[in-house]
Amino acid sequence: MNVLITGGAGFIGSHLVEHFLANGDSVTALDNFSTGNGLNLKDSGLDAISGDIRDQKLVEKLTIESDLVLHMAAALGVSNIMNKTLESMSINIAGSEIVLNAAAKFNKRIIIASTSEIYGKNPKQPLNENDDRVIGNPQKIRWSYSDAKAIEEAMATSLFLEKKLRVTTIRFFNTVGPRQTGQYGMVLPRFIKAAISNEDLHVHGDGSQSRVFCHVKDAVSGLVSLVGDNDTFGEVYNVGGVGETSILELAKKVIERTESKSKIRLIPYDEVYGAGFEDMQRRVPDTSKIAAKTGWKASKTLDDIIDDVREYFISLAG
Repeated sequence: MNVLITGGAGFIGSHLVEHFLANGDSVTALDNFSTGNGLNLKDSGLDAISGDIRDQKLVEKLTIESDLVLHMAAALGVSNIMNKTLESMSINIAGSEIVLNAAAKFNKRIIIASTSEIYGKNPKQPLNENDDRVIGNPQKIRWSYSDAKAIEEAMATSLFLEKKLRVTTIRFFNTVGPRQTGQYGMVLPRFIKAAISNEDLHVHGDGSQSRVFCHVKDAVSGLVSLVGDNDTFGEVYNVGGVGETSILELAKKVIERTESKSKIRLIPYDEVYGAGFEDMQRRVPDTSKIAAKTGWKASKTLDDIIDDVREYFISLAG
C-alpha cells in the first residue's frame, strides 16, 4: 500500500511509519515538526514532508497518491493546550476537517486518532465507547482539547453517513513508550527522565489520580488490527492498556525500576498550569469492543513500559 501518515514524525506516528515500512509498504509522513521530531525517523530511511495539515492543496495531493490515510497529527499535551489554546484548536479542528474531507473527496480508507480525553471527567469507570462525555465549563481551558477532538469525531461520523467515508476512529488511552517526550506534560517520560538523573519527581496534586498506560507497540498493533476490516467503517474503538495505577504509585514504581535516588515532590496543579486547568480522578478503558472484533488486547505490562522508556533515554544519552 501507499500509506499517508499525518503527524508521522510524532510519537505514535513514527512507530506507525516503522511498522508499515517493515511491512513493505510505501509510506509518506507529513509533519509540521512543531511537536514531532525528525530524529524519530532517522533510522527509517524515510524523508518526511514538512507541511501543515491546514494546507488543503498539499493534503489533497498527498491523499490522492495514497491507499490508506492514518490521521495522527494533532496539537496535544496538557501544557501545549494550556499555553497555545487557539493554535491547538485550529490544528485539531480546521486541520482535521481538511484531512477528512480529502479522504472523502478521493474515497480513501482513513483511520483517525482520537483520545480518552473525549470522556472528560465521567466518573463511570471503566469507560466504553458509548459512554457520555462529562466536560467542565469552557473557562477550564484544559477541556478545549476534548471539545476539538469531539468535533473531529462528529465530522468523521457525518462524512461516513453522508458520503460513505471509510473511516474508523480510535480513542487512545494514555499511550506511552520510547520517543515520547515529557516536554508537554506527559507524565511517564517526565518521571523516568528525572529518575535516571536522580532528580525530584514532580507529582501534580496529591497523586491519587489514576490512569491505565498502554505501550505504543500495543497501540500500533491495535490500530493495525482494524485497517482491513470493512465492518469497522463508522465505528469507534478504545485502545488502552491494563492495570490501573495512581500517579503517586507510578512515581514510586519508576524510582524502584530505575534504582534511582530521586525523591517525590507534590506540586499543586495551579503552580504548574495556572488558571484554567482541571483534572479527572480516574480514567480506565473498556477495550472489550476491539477485543471482540479483532482479538486484540494489550500485552505489555507497566514494568515493561518503564524498562523500555528507561532504555530509550539511556540510549539517547549514550
